[in-house]
Amino acid sequence: MKNQTSVNEFILLGFSYGLQVQPLLYLVFLVTYMVTITENAIIIFVVKRNNHLQKPMYYFLGNLSFLEIWYVSVTLPRLLFGFWSQRMTMSFSSCMTQLYFFIALMCTECVLLAVMAYDRYLAVCHPLRYTAIMTHKLCFQLSILSWAGGFSISLVKVSFISRLSFCGPQVINHFFCDISPVLNLSCTDMSLAETVDFALALVILLLPLLVIVFSYCCILTTILCMPSAQGRRKAFSTCTSHFTVVIIFFSATLFMYARPRRIHPFNINKIVSVFYAVFTPALNPLIYCLRNKEVKEILRKIIMKSSQVLGLYLNLAGRSNSR
Repeated sequence: MKNQTSVNEFILLGFSYGLQVQPLLYLVFLVTYMVTITENAIIIFVVKRNNHLQKPMYYFLGNLSFLEIWYVSVTLPRLLFGFWSQRMTMSFSSCMTQLYFFIALMCTECVLLAVMAYDRYLAVCHPLRYTAIMTHKLCFQLSILSWAGGFSISLVKVSFISRLSFCGPQVINHFFCDISPVLNLSCTDMSLAETVDFALALVILLLPLLVIVFSYCCILTTILCMPSAQGRRKAFSTCTSHFTVVIIFFSATLFMYARPRRIHPFNINKIVSVFYAVFTPALNPLIYCLRNKEVKEILRKIIMKSSQVLGLYLNLAGRSNSR
């Protein structure tokens, strides 16, 4: 169907708290973006370069870190440019593109977290068969399923939204193009697009969540039946990081997307969006690293080795200068 929009660009309100607050917000979001990119890049580097981490759990963690880098890159650079230029406008095509990639990455993360829960289920409940089941081929297939599923569902969602007519006002009360603010600007019947969006949101959120709940119920039952306290602690330690990330991610996304539109004020939506779209990708690497002994130990060795190399370089530089 041909797009009949009469609006060529949108105006993003962003965070309208006065000019005196804008530099502080710019600094906060800039630091958060740089920290998020650095943290997740370090995890990808450590997983790829260390033989001890060539395991399914870390393979999926590398996928998640790669996803988080693009997740924040979809929204934050445009927001930072708006703070810097004081120009918060976005063309219709750019808005739809941003909406597509944001929803695609969010849906991919939903499936990927379910895949990681299934991996933990096999590791805890079927340890003797774990290596035979969770092969490199299956890991690759599950990661492809996560990415393909997320991007396919987003394509359906955005295709219905982009066919709506938008005839003003073109002001989006948000800091990026999200589904609810965009839908509320339509001046035609949007019941079909809204129904499709709501139905797919339930599918992509609830099906992975059911897999996660089932996996952790089985994991909890298995752990409670373990005879030794040390074995129970070890099993719990392999799951707590992932479970924490799941709670944070799904609590925010269910609030935002698995409910009918226009229930909550957009200011609340913006606060929740900042939490899961900006700060959660920065928190996830810390959660995984602080709760994972293997990653912490490898990072400690890398830091020590880097310090020794830097100290040797400074020592040699000092000797050459003294001559």
